[in-house]
Amino acid sequence: MKKSFFIGGEWVEGTAHAPLYAPYSGEVIAEIPLADAETVNTAIAKAEAARIEMRQMPAHQRGAILNKIADIIARRSEEAAKIIALEAGKPIKTARGEVARTIQTYRFAAEEAKRIHGEVIPLDAAPGGEGRLAYTVREPLGVIGAITPFNFPMNLVAHKVGPALAAGNTVVLKPASQTPLSSFFLAEVAEEAGVPAGALNVVTGGGATVGDQLVLDPRVKAITFTGSPAVGIGIRNRAGLKRVTLELGSNSAVIIDRDANLEEAVARSVFGAFAYSGQVCISVQRIYVVDEVYEAFVDALVTEAAKLRGGDPLSEDADYSAMITPKETERTLNWIHEAQEHGAEVLLGGQADGRVLQPTILTGVPAHAKVSCQEVFGPVVLVNRVSSVEEAIGYVNDSKFGLQAGVYTNNLSLALKAAEELHVGGVMINDIPTFRVDQMPYGGVKESGMGREGVKYAIEELTEMKLIVIKK
Repeated sequence: MKKSFFIGGEWVEGTAHAPLYAPYSGEVIAEIPLADAETVNTAIAKAEAARIEMRQMPAHQRGAILNKIADIIARRSEEAAKIIALEAGKPIKTARGEVARTIQTYRFAAEEAKRIHGEVIPLDAAPGGEGRLAYTVREPLGVIGAITPFNFPMNLVAHKVGPALAAGNTVVLKPASQTPLSSFFLAEVAEEAGVPAGALNVVTGGGATVGDQLVLDPRVKAITFTGSPAVGIGIRNRAGLKRVTLELGSNSAVIIDRDANLEEAVARSVFGAFAYSGQVCISVQRIYVVDEVYEAFVDALVTEAAKLRGGDPLSEDADYSAMITPKETERTLNWIHEAQEHGAEVLLGGQADGRVLQPTILTGVPAHAKVSCQEVFGPVVLVNRVSSVEEAIGYVNDSKFGLQAGVYTNNLSLALKAAEELHVGGVMINDIPTFRVDQMPYGGVKESGMGREGVKYAIEELTEMKLIVIKK
């Protein structure tokens, strides 16, 4: 199945293609076009040409188009889930959940399109400000470069495309090389929904060609990127005065206090650690458990995780499947072995079954081991013993990342102390850091990024404020 670019409202054939392999079977599932500099330039030019139409489009019309996108995806939801399962190796049950969230994200974008407003400024609060009316408005930036990851190939695209279109911007979308089919599916949907030609363009190819050109081209006014810290920092360093939103890495942690509801904490931790084989930015990677309940928590965690079943992502029985590439599986296994060399004990998993890496639980992992201090982005979680929540907070903060963290405790004062002292973008009390709904502000500190997603908050990132002052 040979695919084409979507540029200026038309399907454009590429001159070179690369095979796309299914993570689980290793079979070729599509031929993906590879953009050259001229192709990227054309996409940017088409987005620039559509800028005025999108800027002038009434809010109710933008909202109606976004709602229609949601309606079409809902109608084709099973097809969408199978695309995700096939190209991303995401179990079909989990893929259906992503599609449901994608629909909600576009619906939130449709609502927020009608709520972009400014405020009246009381200038007479300052001497010399009398006799003037002042107010602010928010205006679209123009062409947005959106660079998206493989792990949520529909919903994380929606978190960039939805707010951009809601605000009246145009988009050049570069999806992850492993998951372009979801973005081509979106292009079909957008075409049917009546998105103006050029308002959404989908261009596939290498980051060194497509991504770099988006970052450096002066017609592109903002970059919204989700991916690795190394690439994100490189984008920030080269973007000049462009607006930049970065959602980067994490090694998210959860703290279990002595009075926690262990049954709930274990169930949620198994989900947070092993959903989509841990290939989630806010996957539970580190668990710190207070002494008194450590043994009981670990025993229950191993028991529940052992019930998970791996297999073909299109199977209704699969809880997990192959990681995105064999290379990533090999890297993760190497990190597990490195932790063992530093004294860690493998309580569950630690090996691959064909192309599928088993859910892995480690204990006794030193803070300097890669599976502790870097982002493993695989089905691996460490569980370490601590004497107190305060000690655990220190371990959580001793990281170059700071996306989200979770704390299980029934002590209100301790919960508030943790919320204040944890240096992360979001603190979840009595839940895991993997919790996210699509209208909440989402983003991190330190090397976890800058700026916030969540539709309303993304719109703020993708618009600029203008002040109008009228002398009466």
